[in-house]
Amino acid sequence: MLLTLFASVAKGQGKQELQQKKKQLQKEIIYTNKLLNETAENKKASINQLVQLNKKIGAREELIRTMNQEIDLIDFSIDSNQTVLDSLNSTLKSLKDEYAKILRNAYKNRSAYDQLMFVFSSQDFNQAFKRLKYLQQFTRYRKSQVFKIEYTQEQLNKQLIELEAVKQSKKNLLASIQNEFQKLGSEKYQKQTVVNQLQGREKELKKQLQDKKKASQQLEKAIERIIAEEIRKARDAAKKAGKDSKGYPLTPEAKELSNSFTANQGKLPWPVLEGLITEKFGEHPHPALPGVKVQNNGIDISTTKGSIIRSIFEGEVTAVIIIPGGGKGLMIRHGEYLSVYTYFKELYVKKGDKVTTKQDLGVVVTDDDNKTNLHLEIWKNTTKLNPQLWLYRK
Repeated sequence: MLLTLFASVAKGQGKQELQQKKKQLQKEIIYTNKLLNETAENKKASINQLVQLNKKIGAREELIRTMNQEIDLIDFSIDSNQTVLDSLNSTLKSLKDEYAKILRNAYKNRSAYDQLMFVFSSQDFNQAFKRLKYLQQFTRYRKSQVFKIEYTQEQLNKQLIELEAVKQSKKNLLASIQNEFQKLGSEKYQKQTVVNQLQGREKELKKQLQDKKKASQQLEKAIERIIAEEIRKARDAAKKAGKDSKGYPLTPEAKELSNSFTANQGKLPWPVLEGLITEKFGEHPHPALPGVKVQNNGIDISTTKGSIIRSIFEGEVTAVIIIPGGGKGLMIRHGEYLSVYTYFKELYVKKGDKVTTKQDLGVVVTDDDNKTNLHLEIWKNTTKLNPQLWLYRK
């Protein structure tokens, strides 16, 4: 019984984690549907639409895996409940058999006269006292056996109700899994339709990829120029102050800010209230062009139209960058770290402004394909970092 209790506690903790994960995945699917509905306003299939479909299919598959894990826990719970039921039935049978013996003995000596004779036939007072105490204890024992039988029967009934409830939850969950599989099939068909349309526009896609690559290189060069200029100024200032001018010299305040930024790795807030990472950091395959690789210096986050971009940490706006055909970009320094945000339709801040964590920076742009994407980069001096490792994991 104790082993079953400990197993039940562990099962309960695992179930809570799975249900929390399930809720998060369901929330992600709902949000992706919202983004797809916006993208669908443009009747022409797009890379962004394909990426969002891939995200939704991935979330749906993970949801099904999570549900199957929940089924495993329910099966374990059914087995545990059945073990408890078997134990209670066995205990109840033993109690009833024992009580039946008591009743038979009590029937044989049922008259008060027989009990009195049992006491008065004692050889001495001490034996009479012991026989009287025995009769009293026997009466109490009978009553306790009745209580044990009633209590065990009550626990048995509760266990039966719980077992039926667990079996029903398994039945409901299996129906939900079947429903998710149907949705997954529909989404995969939708994805294949989009892929077929995109593959018929290979030249157009390659041109889009080249344009994006060119814009990315321009942004990278602009960032490197700004960083080089800031390093030069910082070194000149350190030299005049008679301090070490190697690397990127930091003031005590900048060093403290830099250390604080480092300490918050994995805890930084997202640059939008709601969004999905639709393109990861580094090199990865193109979603629609087989054999083609794409390089991303940051991450792309799909969000809804009119979303506000906000600062991931306190710092100072050191540059506003104009991106040809892509709106505006913004660079914020956090000691030796930099966060870079593109693409803005409208900016709320300017160069030299001090910003706080989660401060609104501006409105993200929505392009002609109804794509609303924020691009985020994090640099440590001249080294590009993976922003996904720095943001709070939802």
